[in-house]
Amino acid sequence: MEEEIMAYLYNPTVGKIVTFFIGVAVIWILLKVIQNRVFSKIQDNKNRYKANKFSVFVGYLLSIILLTIVFSSKLGNLTVAFGVAGAGIAFALQEVIASFAGWLAIMFGDFYNTGDRVQLGGIKGDVMDIGVLRTTIMETGEWVDGDLYNGRIVLIANSYVFKEPVFNYSGDFPFLWDEIKIPIQYGSNYELAKSIILKAGVDVAGELSSQSKEKWKSLQYKFRLEDAQTDPMISLVATDSWAEYTLRYVVGYKKRRFTKTELFTKILTAIEASNGQVKMAYSTVSLVEAPDLNINIKK
Repeated sequence: MEEEIMAYLYNPTVGKIVTFFIGVAVIWILLKVIQNRVFSKIQDNKNRYKANKFSVFVGYLLSIILLTIVFSSKLGNLTVAFGVAGAGIAFALQEVIASFAGWLAIMFGDFYNTGDRVQLGGIKGDVMDIGVLRTTIMETGEWVDGDLYNGRIVLIANSYVFKEPVFNYSGDFPFLWDEIKIPIQYGSNYELAKSIILKAGVDVAGELSSQSKEKWKSLQYKFRLEDAQTDPMISLVATDSWAEYTLRYVVGYKKRRFTKTELFTKILTAIEASNGQVKMAYSTVSLVEAPDLNINIKK
Protein backbone atom coordinates (compact mmCIF):
# COMPACT_ATOMS: atom_id res chain seq x y z
CA MET A 1 0.00 0.00 0.00
CA GLU A 2 2.78 2.38 0.91
CA GLU A 3 4.58 1.58 -2.34
CA GLU A 4 1.44 2.36 -4.34
CA ILE A 5 1.08 5.75 -2.61
CA MET A 6 4.71 6.60 -3.25
CA ALA A 7 4.40 5.55 -6.89
CA TYR A 8 1.31 7.73 -7.24
CA LEU A 9 3.02 10.73 -5.64
CA TYR A 10 6.08 10.37 -7.86
CA ASN A 11 3.95 9.98 -11.01
CA PRO A 12 5.09 12.66 -13.51
CA THR A 13 1.49 13.49 -14.51
CA VAL A 14 0.46 14.09 -10.89
CA GLY A 15 3.51 16.28 -10.41
CA LYS A 16 2.62 18.35 -13.47
CA ILE A 17 -0.96 18.78 -12.28
CA VAL A 18 0.21 19.91 -8.84
CA THR A 19 2.75 22.25 -10.45
CA PHE A 20 0.07 23.73 -12.68
CA PHE A 21 -2.37 24.44 -9.83
CA ILE A 22 0.37 25.92 -7.64
CA GLY A 23 1.51 28.13 -10.52
CA VAL A 24 -2.06 29.31 -11.19
CA ALA A 25 -2.55 30.08 -7.49
CA VAL A 26 0.67 32.11 -7.41
CA ILE A 27 -0.34 34.05 -10.56
CA TRP A 28 -3.74 35.05 -9.22
CA ILE A 29 -2.47 35.84 -5.73
CA LEU A 30 0.14 38.18 -7.21
CA LEU A 31 -2.47 39.83 -9.42
CA LYS A 32 -4.83 40.27 -6.46
CA VAL A 33 -2.01 41.88 -4.43
CA ILE A 34 -1.25 44.24 -7.33
CA GLN A 35 -4.94 45.16 -7.64
CA ASN A 36 -5.27 45.90 -3.91
CA ARG A 37 -1.92 47.62 -3.38
CA VAL A 38 -1.33 49.43 -6.68
CA PHE A 39 -4.49 49.74 -8.77
CA SER A 40 -6.66 50.74 -5.78
CA LYS A 41 -4.60 53.95 -5.50
CA ILE A 42 -5.57 55.10 -9.00
CA GLN A 43 -7.90 58.07 -8.47
CA ASP A 44 -9.65 58.05 -11.85
CA ASN A 45 -12.46 55.49 -11.78
CA LYS A 46 -12.22 54.76 -15.52
CA ASN A 47 -8.47 54.12 -15.46
CA ARG A 48 -8.76 51.99 -12.32
CA TYR A 49 -11.45 49.87 -13.97
CA LYS A 50 -9.35 49.40 -17.12
CA ALA A 51 -6.29 48.45 -15.05
CA ASN A 52 -8.26 45.80 -13.14
CA LYS A 53 -9.75 44.41 -16.34
CA PHE A 54 -6.35 44.26 -17.99
CA SER A 55 -4.88 42.43 -14.99
CA VAL A 56 -7.64 39.80 -15.22
CA PHE A 57 -6.90 39.33 -18.90
CA VAL A 58 -3.18 38.95 -18.10
CA GLY A 59 -4.06 36.37 -15.46
CA TYR A 60 -5.98 34.22 -17.95
CA LEU A 61 -3.20 34.59 -20.52
CA LEU A 62 -0.48 33.56 -18.05
CA SER A 63 -2.57 30.59 -16.90
CA ILE A 64 -2.92 29.38 -20.51
CA ILE A 65 0.80 29.83 -21.11
CA LEU A 66 1.58 27.90 -17.92
CA LEU A 67 -0.76 25.10 -19.01
CA THR A 68 1.00 24.90 -22.37
CA ILE A 69 4.46 24.80 -20.81
CA VAL A 70 3.68 22.24 -18.11
CA PHE A 71 1.78 19.82 -20.35
CA SER A 72 3.72 20.45 -23.57
CA SER A 73 4.82 16.81 -23.78
CA LYS A 74 1.24 15.58 -23.44
CA LEU A 75 -0.44 18.00 -25.83
CA GLY A 76 1.05 16.39 -28.94
CA ASN A 77 -0.67 13.09 -28.22
CA LEU A 78 -4.00 14.82 -27.61
CA THR A 79 -4.07 16.86 -30.83
CA VAL A 80 -6.36 14.50 -32.72
CA ALA A 81 -8.68 14.06 -29.73
CA PHE A 82 -8.86 17.83 -29.25
CA GLY A 83 -9.65 18.28 -32.93
CA VAL A 84 -12.57 15.86 -32.85
CA ALA A 85 -13.89 17.18 -29.54
CA GLY A 86 -13.37 20.78 -30.61
CA ALA A 87 -15.86 20.49 -33.47
CA GLY A 88 -18.59 19.27 -31.14
CA ILE A 89 -17.75 21.84 -28.48
CA ALA A 90 -17.76 24.65 -31.07
CA PHE A 91 -21.26 23.65 -32.23
CA ALA A 92 -22.62 23.31 -28.69
CA LEU A 93 -21.07 26.56 -27.49
CA GLN A 94 -21.52 28.67 -30.62
CA GLU A 95 -23.31 31.43 -28.68
CA VAL A 96 -20.50 31.50 -26.10
CA ILE A 97 -17.89 31.65 -28.87
CA ALA A 98 -19.84 34.44 -30.61
CA SER A 99 -19.98 36.37 -27.32
CA PHE A 100 -16.25 35.97 -26.85
CA ALA A 101 -15.67 37.18 -30.41
CA GLY A 102 -17.99 40.10 -29.62
CA TRP A 103 -15.88 40.92 -26.57
CA LEU A 104 -12.75 41.03 -28.75
CA ALA A 105 -14.59 43.26 -31.23
CA ILE A 106 -15.69 45.61 -28.42
CA MET A 107 -12.20 45.77 -26.92
CA PHE A 108 -10.32 46.38 -30.16
CA GLY A 109 -13.04 47.77 -32.45
CA ASP A 110 -13.98 50.79 -30.31
CA PHE A 111 -17.68 49.93 -30.27
CA TYR A 112 -18.14 51.43 -26.79
CA ASN A 113 -16.38 51.79 -23.44
CA THR A 114 -17.48 51.66 -19.83
CA GLY A 115 -19.41 54.81 -18.92
CA ASP A 116 -20.79 55.26 -22.45
CA ARG A 117 -24.53 55.53 -22.96
CA VAL A 118 -25.59 52.99 -25.56
CA GLN A 119 -28.61 51.21 -26.94
CA LEU A 120 -27.85 47.54 -27.43
CA GLY A 121 -30.30 44.75 -28.08
CA GLY A 122 -33.21 47.15 -27.59
CA ILE A 123 -31.90 48.19 -24.16
CA LYS A 124 -30.72 51.75 -23.51
CA GLY A 125 -28.49 52.71 -20.61
CA ASP A 126 -24.96 53.31 -19.34
CA VAL A 127 -22.30 50.61 -19.68
CA MET A 128 -21.23 49.47 -16.21
CA ASP A 129 -18.97 46.58 -17.12
CA ILE A 130 -17.72 44.76 -20.22
CA GLY A 131 -17.18 41.11 -19.43
CA VAL A 132 -15.79 38.35 -21.61
CA LEU A 133 -19.29 37.09 -22.42
CA ARG A 134 -21.70 39.83 -21.36
CA THR A 135 -22.01 43.60 -21.12
CA THR A 136 -23.66 44.97 -17.97
CA ILE A 137 -25.89 48.05 -18.44
CA MET A 138 -27.68 50.31 -15.97
CA GLU A 139 -30.95 50.80 -17.83
CA THR A 140 -32.66 54.13 -18.49
CA GLY A 141 -36.19 54.88 -19.62
CA GLU A 142 -38.93 52.23 -19.84
CA TRP A 143 -41.47 53.25 -17.15
CA VAL A 144 -39.36 56.32 -16.26
CA ASP A 145 -39.74 59.32 -18.55
CA GLY A 146 -36.62 60.94 -19.92
CA ASP A 147 -33.06 59.64 -19.86
CA LEU A 148 -33.08 58.75 -16.16
CA TYR A 149 -32.04 55.50 -14.50
CA ASN A 150 -34.84 53.13 -13.60
CA GLY A 151 -32.62 51.00 -11.33
CA ARG A 152 -32.74 47.86 -13.46
CA ILE A 153 -29.38 46.23 -14.29
CA VAL A 154 -29.36 44.36 -17.60
CA LEU A 155 -26.81 41.82 -18.83
CA ILE A 156 -26.57 41.57 -22.62
CA ALA A 157 -24.59 38.96 -24.55
CA ASN A 158 -21.65 40.47 -26.43
CA SER A 159 -22.73 38.58 -29.54
CA TYR A 160 -25.41 41.25 -30.07
CA VAL A 161 -22.79 43.57 -31.58
CA PHE A 162 -22.85 41.30 -34.65
CA LYS A 163 -26.65 40.94 -34.78
CA GLU A 164 -28.11 44.40 -34.15
CA PRO A 165 -27.07 48.05 -34.53
CA VAL A 166 -25.10 49.53 -31.65
CA PHE A 167 -26.24 53.08 -30.80
CA ASN A 168 -23.57 55.02 -28.93
CA TYR A 169 -24.79 58.31 -27.44
CA SER A 170 -21.41 59.32 -26.04
CA GLY A 171 -18.66 58.07 -28.32
CA ASP A 172 -16.52 60.45 -30.36
CA PHE A 173 -19.29 63.08 -30.21
CA PRO A 174 -20.78 63.18 -26.67
CA PHE A 175 -23.58 65.57 -27.65
CA LEU A 176 -27.06 65.22 -29.12
CA TRP A 177 -29.21 67.52 -31.17
CA ASP A 178 -32.55 68.01 -29.48
CA GLU A 179 -35.50 70.32 -30.10
CA ILE A 180 -38.64 71.67 -28.48
CA LYS A 181 -41.81 72.98 -30.14
CA ILE A 182 -43.60 76.13 -28.94
CA PRO A 183 -47.14 76.84 -30.25
CA ILE A 184 -47.91 80.58 -30.50
CA GLN A 185 -51.33 82.08 -31.17
CA TYR A 186 -51.94 83.77 -34.50
CA GLY A 187 -51.91 87.54 -34.14
CA SER A 188 -49.00 87.55 -31.69
CA ASN A 189 -45.82 89.54 -32.21
CA TYR A 190 -43.91 86.93 -34.19
CA GLU A 191 -40.53 88.68 -34.08
CA LEU A 192 -40.77 89.07 -30.32
CA ALA A 193 -41.74 85.41 -29.99
CA LYS A 194 -38.73 84.41 -32.06
CA SER A 195 -36.35 86.53 -30.01
CA ILE A 196 -37.75 85.16 -26.71
CA ILE A 197 -37.32 81.55 -27.78
CA LEU A 198 -33.89 82.08 -29.34
CA LYS A 199 -32.61 84.00 -26.29
CA ALA A 200 -33.68 81.15 -24.04
CA GLY A 201 -31.83 78.70 -26.29
CA VAL A 202 -28.64 80.77 -26.23
CA ASP A 203 -28.79 81.32 -22.45
CA VAL A 204 -29.33 77.65 -21.64
CA ALA A 205 -27.52 75.73 -24.40
CA GLY A 206 -25.32 78.35 -26.04
CA GLU A 207 -22.21 77.54 -24.00
CA LEU A 208 -22.14 74.04 -25.47
CA SER A 209 -21.93 75.37 -29.02
CA SER A 210 -18.17 75.97 -28.98
CA GLN A 211 -17.45 72.68 -27.19
CA SER A 212 -19.59 70.66 -29.56
CA LYS A 213 -18.13 72.50 -32.56
CA GLU A 214 -14.60 71.45 -31.57
CA LYS A 215 -15.74 67.86 -31.10
CA TRP A 216 -17.45 67.93 -34.48
CA LYS A 217 -14.27 69.21 -36.16
CA SER A 218 -12.24 66.38 -34.65
CA LEU A 219 -14.93 63.99 -35.88
CA GLN A 220 -14.57 65.42 -39.40
CA TYR A 221 -10.84 64.62 -39.35
CA LYS A 222 -11.67 61.01 -38.50
CA PHE A 223 -14.70 60.47 -40.74
CA ARG A 224 -16.17 61.95 -43.88
CA LEU A 225 -18.77 64.39 -42.56
CA GLU A 226 -20.20 67.70 -43.66
CA ASP A 227 -20.06 70.74 -41.42
CA ALA A 228 -22.94 71.00 -38.97
CA GLN A 229 -24.52 73.93 -37.15
CA THR A 230 -24.18 73.58 -33.42
CA ASP A 231 -25.56 77.01 -32.48
CA PRO A 232 -29.22 77.21 -31.35
CA MET A 233 -31.52 77.83 -34.31
CA ILE A 234 -35.23 78.45 -34.83
CA SER A 235 -37.65 77.42 -37.56
CA LEU A 236 -41.30 78.44 -37.99
CA VAL A 237 -44.19 76.45 -39.44
CA ALA A 238 -47.76 77.73 -39.88
CA THR A 239 -50.20 74.99 -38.89
CA ASP A 240 -54.01 74.93 -38.97
CA SER A 241 -54.24 75.95 -35.32
CA TRP A 242 -51.16 78.05 -34.48
CA ALA A 243 -47.72 79.26 -35.46
CA GLU A 244 -45.30 76.56 -34.36
CA TYR A 245 -41.72 77.56 -33.46
CA THR A 246 -39.10 74.80 -33.24
CA LEU A 247 -35.93 75.46 -31.25
CA ARG A 248 -33.04 73.17 -32.19
CA TYR A 249 -29.98 73.03 -29.95
CA VAL A 250 -27.05 70.86 -28.87
CA VAL A 251 -27.15 69.25 -25.44
CA GLY A 252 -25.07 66.80 -23.40
CA TYR A 253 -26.39 63.26 -23.78
CA LYS A 254 -27.19 63.02 -20.04
CA LYS A 255 -28.89 66.42 -19.68
CA ARG A 256 -31.74 66.38 -22.17
CA ARG A 257 -34.53 66.46 -19.59
CA PHE A 258 -32.83 69.03 -17.36
CA THR A 259 -32.16 71.28 -20.36
CA LYS A 260 -35.77 71.09 -21.54
CA THR A 261 -36.98 72.08 -18.09
CA GLU A 262 -34.73 75.16 -18.09
CA LEU A 263 -35.77 76.13 -21.61
CA PHE A 264 -39.51 75.87 -21.00
CA THR A 265 -39.18 77.77 -17.71
CA LYS A 266 -37.38 80.69 -19.35
CA ILE A 267 -39.67 80.76 -22.38
CA LEU A 268 -42.92 80.64 -20.38
CA THR A 269 -41.68 83.30 -17.98
CA ALA A 270 -40.69 85.61 -20.84
CA ILE A 271 -44.01 85.07 -22.67
CA GLU A 272 -46.01 85.89 -19.54
CA ALA A 273 -43.93 89.08 -19.14
CA SER A 274 -44.66 90.23 -22.72
CA ASN A 275 -47.94 91.92 -21.67
CA GLY A 276 -49.98 89.90 -24.13
CA GLN A 277 -47.81 90.61 -27.18
CA VAL A 278 -47.01 86.90 -27.34
CA LYS A 279 -49.56 84.27 -26.36
CA MET A 280 -49.22 80.52 -26.11
CA ALA A 281 -51.66 78.59 -28.28
CA TYR A 282 -53.68 75.61 -27.23
CA SER A 283 -56.25 73.32 -28.75
CA THR A 284 -59.80 74.69 -28.77
CA VAL A 285 -63.19 73.22 -29.55
CA SER A 286 -65.95 75.40 -31.06
CA LEU A 287 -69.56 74.46 -30.32
CA VAL A 288 -71.96 75.55 -33.09
CA GLU A 289 -75.64 76.11 -32.24
CA ALA A 290 -77.93 73.62 -33.93
CA PRO A 291 -80.58 75.04 -36.34
CA ASP A 292 -84.28 75.08 -35.43
CA LEU A 293 -86.16 71.90 -36.25
CA ASN A 294 -89.78 71.95 -37.50
CA ILE A 295 -91.48 68.61 -37.01
CA ASN A 296 -94.92 67.88 -38.46
CA ILE A 297 -96.71 64.92 -36.96
CA LYS A 298 -99.61 63.47 -38.92
CA LYS A 299 -102.33 61.66 -37.13
